[in-house]
Amino acid sequence: MEDKGTEYNKKDPLEWEEVSTEHIVSDEWIDIRRSSYRFPDGNVFEPFYTYSRKDFSVVAATDENGDYICVRQYRQGVRKVTTEFPAGGIERNDGKQYGAGYASREDALLAAKRELAEETGYESDDWSYMLTIPENATIADNYAYIFRARNCRRVSGQKLDDTEFLNVTKHSAAELEKLIADGDFPQAIHIMALLMSQREQ
Repeated sequence: MEDKGTEYNKKDPLEWEEVSTEHIVSDEWIDIRRSSYRFPDGNVFEPFYTYSRKDFSVVAATDENGDYICVRQYRQGVRKVTTEFPAGGIERNDGKQYGAGYASREDALLAAKRELAEETGYESDDWSYMLTIPENATIADNYAYIFRARNCRRVSGQKLDDTEFLNVTKHSAAELEKLIADGDFPQAIHIMALLMSQREQ
């Protein structure tokens, strides 16, 4: 009988083989690649575009009244001001800015606490981890670490970066559901964080 451990080490027959890769943009913020792949049937196809960027933390935070603490800011991808949860990149100590799944849960929690404090001025003593999930498994290799923060209290003003222009807002779960329906809370991972936080209640 075959050893179970050996079975798990086998290559999945559906896996593609990367044949070549060209780095189209590679700077301190992002690495955008153009690659060719060999399919399971042996055929090679290109181009496939993928990118690397920072792993990041997302915080589904509520205050002592149970209202969600959100931020409103301009998102250049959809070219509009949107509402979302506090979130931000996870700093790393190896001199790199991005790469597949590099963060630890501890680093991610520190980033979550930092982003909540900097973007909103709120802190919490009641944190829980919910999930780690790829941001976009089709074209990106970075991960989102999702946390829940309860009974948040405001302890300071915002401490924003030079490129951050955002306002703090509070919403009930019902209000967020309306924002989602209206397209004003459009980040898919943030919507998932909301749904998961409601499941935990």
